[in-house]
Amino acid sequence: MDRADSPQEKRVPLFITIPERSLVVLCGPAGAGKSTFAHSLIQRYKHRKFAPTMIVSSDYCRALVSDDETNQFVSKDAFDIFHYIIRKRMYQNRFTIADSTALSTEARYNLLDLAAKYHYHTCLLIFDVPLDVCLEHEEQRHRRVGSEVISYHQEQLRKAIEDSQREPWKQVHVLREEHLTLNNNLIRIRILPPPPSPAHPPAEPQQEKSTSGENTRG
Repeated sequence: MDRADSPQEKRVPLFITIPERSLVVLCGPAGAGKSTFAHSLIQRYKHRKFAPTMIVSSDYCRALVSDDETNQFVSKDAFDIFHYIIRKRMYQNRFTIADSTALSTEARYNLLDLAAKYHYHTCLLIFDVPLDVCLEHEEQRHRRVGSEVISYHQEQLRKAIEDSQREPWKQVHVLREEHLTLNNNLIRIRILPPPPSPAHPPAEPQQEKSTSGENTRG
Protein backbone atom coordinates (compact mmCIF):
# COMPACT_ATOMS: atom_id res chain seq x y z
CA MET A 1 0.00 0.00 0.00
CA ASP A 2 1.24 3.43 -0.85
CA ARG A 3 0.76 6.42 1.38
CA ALA A 4 -2.15 8.62 0.27
CA ASP A 5 -0.42 11.91 -0.36
CA SER A 6 -2.66 13.80 -2.77
CA PRO A 7 -5.24 16.29 -1.44
CA GLN A 8 -7.98 14.43 -3.27
CA GLU A 9 -7.11 11.15 -1.54
CA LYS A 10 -6.95 12.85 1.84
CA ARG A 11 -10.54 14.02 1.49
CA VAL A 12 -11.92 10.49 1.04
CA PRO A 13 -13.52 9.27 4.30
CA LEU A 14 -12.67 5.82 5.60
CA PHE A 15 -15.73 3.76 6.54
CA ILE A 16 -15.29 0.85 8.98
CA THR A 17 -18.17 -1.41 10.04
CA ILE A 18 -17.49 -4.06 12.67
CA PRO A 19 -19.62 -6.22 14.95
CA GLU A 20 -19.56 -5.45 18.65
CA ARG A 21 -18.01 -8.86 19.33
CA SER A 22 -14.72 -7.81 17.76
CA LEU A 23 -11.05 -7.66 18.61
CA VAL A 24 -9.65 -4.42 17.22
CA VAL A 25 -5.86 -4.56 17.08
CA LEU A 26 -3.89 -1.32 16.87
CA CYS A 27 -0.61 -1.66 14.98
CA GLY A 28 1.98 1.06 14.59
CA PRO A 29 5.10 2.77 15.91
CA ALA A 30 5.42 4.35 19.31
CA GLY A 31 4.26 7.95 19.01
CA ALA A 32 1.82 7.22 16.17
CA GLY A 33 -1.20 8.20 18.26
CA LYS A 34 -2.68 4.74 18.82
CA SER A 35 -3.62 5.24 22.47
CA THR A 36 -5.04 8.71 21.82
CA PHE A 37 -7.13 7.31 18.97
CA ALA A 38 -8.42 4.44 21.13
CA HIS A 39 -9.51 6.73 23.95
CA SER A 40 -11.14 9.11 21.46
CA LEU A 41 -13.07 6.18 20.01
CA ILE A 42 -14.32 5.21 23.47
CA GLN A 43 -15.37 8.80 24.10
CA ARG A 44 -17.29 8.93 20.82
CA TYR A 45 -19.29 5.82 21.70
CA LYS A 46 -19.84 6.48 25.39
CA HIS A 47 -23.58 6.76 24.68
CA ARG A 48 -23.35 3.03 23.86
CA LYS A 49 -21.78 2.40 27.25
CA PHE A 50 -18.28 2.10 25.85
CA ALA A 51 -15.70 2.39 28.61
CA PRO A 52 -11.92 2.86 28.90
CA THR A 53 -11.73 -0.70 30.25
CA MET A 54 -12.38 -1.89 26.68
CA ILE A 55 -8.79 -0.86 25.89
CA VAL A 56 -6.15 -3.41 26.89
CA SER A 57 -2.80 -1.63 26.77
CA SER A 58 0.58 -3.33 26.84
CA ASP A 59 2.07 -0.17 28.35
CA TYR A 60 -0.41 -0.32 31.22
CA CYS A 61 0.43 -4.00 31.72
CA ARG A 62 4.11 -3.04 32.01
CA ALA A 63 3.16 -0.48 34.63
CA LEU A 64 1.15 -3.09 36.54
CA VAL A 65 4.20 -5.29 37.01
CA SER A 66 6.95 -2.66 37.31
CA ASP A 67 5.36 0.78 37.92
CA ASP A 68 6.99 1.89 34.65
CA GLU A 69 5.17 1.86 31.30
CA THR A 70 8.47 2.06 29.39
CA ASN A 71 10.25 -0.82 31.15
CA GLN A 72 11.32 -3.21 28.38
CA PHE A 73 12.78 -5.73 30.82
CA VAL A 74 9.31 -6.83 31.94
CA SER A 75 7.87 -7.36 28.45
CA LYS A 76 7.31 -11.10 28.91
CA ASP A 77 5.38 -10.67 32.16
CA ALA A 78 3.50 -7.68 30.76
CA PHE A 79 2.39 -9.60 27.69
CA ASP A 80 1.33 -12.56 29.82
CA ILE A 81 -1.09 -10.17 31.51
CA PHE A 82 -1.99 -8.48 28.20
CA HIS A 83 -3.06 -11.74 26.56
CA TYR A 84 -4.72 -13.02 29.74
CA ILE A 85 -6.99 -9.97 30.01
CA ILE A 86 -7.90 -10.14 26.32
CA ARG A 87 -8.72 -13.84 26.65
CA LYS A 88 -10.95 -13.22 29.68
CA ARG A 89 -12.75 -10.36 27.91
CA MET A 90 -13.44 -12.58 24.93
CA TYR A 91 -14.87 -15.25 27.21
CA GLN A 92 -17.28 -12.56 28.45
CA ASN A 93 -18.10 -11.53 24.84
CA ARG A 94 -16.73 -8.02 25.36
CA PHE A 95 -15.66 -5.62 22.61
CA THR A 96 -11.90 -5.27 23.00
CA ILE A 97 -9.19 -2.97 21.67
CA ALA A 98 -5.65 -4.37 21.87
CA ASP A 99 -3.29 -1.41 22.19
CA SER A 100 0.30 -2.45 21.50
CA THR A 101 2.68 -1.90 18.61
CA ALA A 102 1.78 -5.33 17.10
CA LEU A 103 4.52 -4.73 14.52
CA SER A 104 5.96 -8.24 14.59
CA THR A 105 4.31 -11.17 12.83
CA GLU A 106 4.43 -13.19 16.04
CA ALA A 107 2.65 -10.48 18.02
CA ARG A 108 -0.17 -10.28 15.49
CA TYR A 109 -0.58 -14.05 15.26
CA ASN A 110 -0.76 -14.35 19.05
CA LEU A 111 -3.83 -12.10 18.88
CA LEU A 112 -5.26 -13.81 15.81
CA ASP A 113 -4.99 -17.17 17.57
CA LEU A 114 -6.86 -15.84 20.59
CA ALA A 115 -9.60 -14.44 18.38
CA ALA A 116 -9.93 -17.74 16.52
CA LYS A 117 -10.42 -19.67 19.77
CA TYR A 118 -13.34 -17.45 20.71
CA HIS A 119 -14.72 -16.99 17.18
CA TYR A 120 -14.13 -13.25 17.33
CA HIS A 121 -14.20 -10.85 14.41
CA THR A 122 -10.74 -9.34 13.87
CA CYS A 123 -9.97 -5.83 12.67
CA LEU A 124 -6.39 -4.61 12.24
CA LEU A 125 -5.87 -0.85 12.25
CA ILE A 126 -2.40 0.06 10.99
CA PHE A 127 -1.19 3.54 11.89
CA ASP A 128 0.91 4.66 8.92
CA VAL A 129 2.22 7.85 10.48
CA PRO A 130 5.45 9.51 9.25
CA LEU A 131 8.61 9.29 11.34
CA ASP A 132 8.80 13.04 11.93
CA VAL A 133 5.26 13.08 13.33
CA CYS A 134 6.01 10.15 15.65
CA LEU A 135 9.16 11.89 16.88
CA GLU A 136 7.21 15.09 17.48
CA HIS A 137 4.65 13.18 19.54
CA GLU A 138 7.49 11.49 21.40
CA GLU A 139 8.85 14.87 22.50
CA GLN A 140 5.46 15.75 23.96
CA ARG A 141 5.11 12.57 26.03
CA HIS A 142 6.21 12.05 29.60
CA ARG A 143 7.06 8.41 28.81
CA ARG A 144 9.64 8.25 26.04
CA VAL A 145 11.13 5.29 24.23
CA GLY A 146 13.76 7.16 22.21
CA SER A 147 14.27 8.06 18.57
CA GLU A 148 16.23 4.87 17.78
CA VAL A 149 13.33 2.67 18.85
CA ILE A 150 10.84 4.72 16.84
CA SER A 151 13.09 4.57 13.75
CA TYR A 152 13.22 0.79 14.13
CA HIS A 153 9.44 0.70 14.46
CA GLN A 154 9.15 2.60 11.17
CA GLU A 155 11.16 -0.14 9.45
CA GLN A 156 8.87 -2.78 10.96
CA LEU A 157 5.81 -0.79 9.90
CA ARG A 158 6.55 -1.09 6.19
CA LYS A 159 6.82 -4.87 6.51
CA ALA A 160 3.68 -5.07 8.66
CA ILE A 161 1.63 -3.23 6.02
CA GLU A 162 2.78 -5.70 3.37
CA ASP A 163 2.51 -8.85 5.51
CA SER A 164 -0.92 -8.02 6.91
CA GLN A 165 -2.45 -8.54 3.46
CA ARG A 166 -1.50 -12.23 3.67
CA GLU A 167 -2.63 -12.71 7.26
CA PRO A 168 -6.12 -14.02 8.14
CA TRP A 169 -7.62 -10.76 9.39
CA LYS A 170 -11.29 -10.18 8.69
CA GLN A 171 -10.52 -6.51 8.08
CA VAL A 172 -7.33 -4.49 7.60
CA HIS A 173 -7.41 -0.69 7.44
CA VAL A 174 -4.42 1.61 7.05
CA LEU A 175 -4.92 4.91 8.87
CA ARG A 176 -2.99 7.95 7.71
CA GLU A 177 -2.18 11.01 9.77
CA GLU A 178 -5.27 12.82 8.46
CA HIS A 179 -7.59 10.07 9.76
CA LEU A 180 -6.49 10.28 13.37
CA THR A 181 -8.74 13.09 14.54
CA LEU A 182 -12.07 11.37 14.97
CA ASN A 183 -14.10 14.58 14.79
CA ASN A 184 -12.87 15.48 11.30
CA ASN A 185 -15.28 13.03 9.61
CA LEU A 186 -12.50 11.41 7.60
CA ILE A 187 -12.94 8.19 9.54
CA ARG A 188 -16.37 6.79 10.34
CA ILE A 189 -16.73 3.66 12.43
CA ARG A 190 -20.02 1.83 12.72
CA ILE A 191 -20.26 -0.80 15.43
CA LEU A 192 -23.09 -3.27 14.94
CA PRO A 193 -25.13 -4.41 17.96
CA PRO A 194 -24.50 -7.97 19.17
CA PRO A 195 -26.79 -10.86 18.19
CA PRO A 196 -28.90 -12.53 20.90
CA SER A 197 -26.74 -14.37 23.43
CA PRO A 198 -26.73 -18.18 23.27
CA ALA A 199 -28.55 -20.01 26.04
CA HIS A 200 -25.31 -21.66 27.12
CA PRO A 201 -21.99 -19.85 26.54
CA PRO A 202 -19.14 -21.98 25.19
CA ALA A 203 -16.71 -23.46 27.65
CA GLU A 204 -13.52 -21.48 28.07
CA PRO A 205 -10.58 -23.04 26.21
CA GLN A 206 -7.67 -24.36 28.21
CA GLN A 207 -5.15 -21.67 29.07
CA GLU A 208 -2.35 -21.70 26.54
CA LYS A 209 1.31 -21.36 27.30
CA SER A 210 2.23 -17.74 27.86
CA THR A 211 4.15 -15.98 25.13
CA SER A 212 5.34 -12.42 25.13
CA GLY A 213 5.18 -11.97 21.34
CA GLU A 214 7.10 -8.68 21.34
CA ASN A 215 10.46 -7.66 22.64
CA THR A 216 10.62 -4.04 21.54
CA ARG A 217 7.88 -1.98 23.11
CA GLY A 218 4.48 -3.58 22.51
